[in-house]
Amino acid sequence: MEEDILYHFSLSTKTHNLPEMFGDTKFVCVGGSANRMKAFARFMHRQLNLPGLPEDIKDICEGTDRYCMYKVGPVLSISHGMGVPSISIMLHELIKLLYHAQCCDVVLFRLGTSGGVGLAPGTVVVTDKAVDYAFRPQFEQVVLGKVVTRSTELDEGVANELLKCSDELQTFPTVIGNTMCTDDFYEGQGRLDGALCSFSHEEKLEYLRKAYEAGVRNIEMESAVFAAMCRACGVKAAVVCVALLNRFEGDQVTSSHDVLVEYQQRPQVLVSHFIKKRLGLIP
Repeated sequence: MEEDILYHFSLSTKTHNLPEMFGDTKFVCVGGSANRMKAFARFMHRQLNLPGLPEDIKDICEGTDRYCMYKVGPVLSISHGMGVPSISIMLHELIKLLYHAQCCDVVLFRLGTSGGVGLAPGTVVVTDKAVDYAFRPQFEQVVLGKVVTRSTELDEGVANELLKCSDELQTFPTVIGNTMCTDDFYEGQGRLDGALCSFSHEEKLEYLRKAYEAGVRNIEMESAVFAAMCRACGVKAAVVCVALLNRFEGDQVTSSHDVLVEYQQRPQVLVSHFIKKRLGLIP
């Protein structure tokens, strides 16, 4: 096509020099919250000892209110909103952006929060496979009225490298496990505290037990399409989420604000260590 408009990023191949803006990108970190990804960009600015003030980093997508995007050295930090549709739109335009910018050997990370399954709050889960409601490692996308099924296996090497980074940090527990991706925060995740609930506490626990036996260690709402699209496009990727609670013990997040802030920083700390090792900034 003559021009590719990345509408939700407010970027275009005609109006922006994408190779000049993004050509040196090696790591892309995405997360649901705009504020969290802005904070992560500032954190990475300090971790990489870049010139200037972290507070002066500009939102590249300031022309739109859909997503935010910050670039700090070879790292892109982007928000993706909540749920499969929102992150799917962002990923389509991100992958095209990386292509137009002529980037190579890029690693993508989703940094997020989740509900733990049999894990203590604060545990970080590095996803092995993203699974659906029936614990299958697949993502179903309806295309022209037909269901297209794609694999959701993530890069084993990156996952193991992240686990090694956690061993080096020795600051919080980290495990590799399957992540169940759902279309909903309440009924779809077996919560009893939504506006609608058609099942009992015992039925909820039985479902969570089946999930645990299938290797599921956390639940969130974006990993399946993230894994499927990255795999289909040949991009190495990892999902790194902290568990805010153990779903066997309840449905609501009851930890204090300060504790939750520290929990949410754990995936960022782990991935920043990975990035600094890849860049040769630490042994």
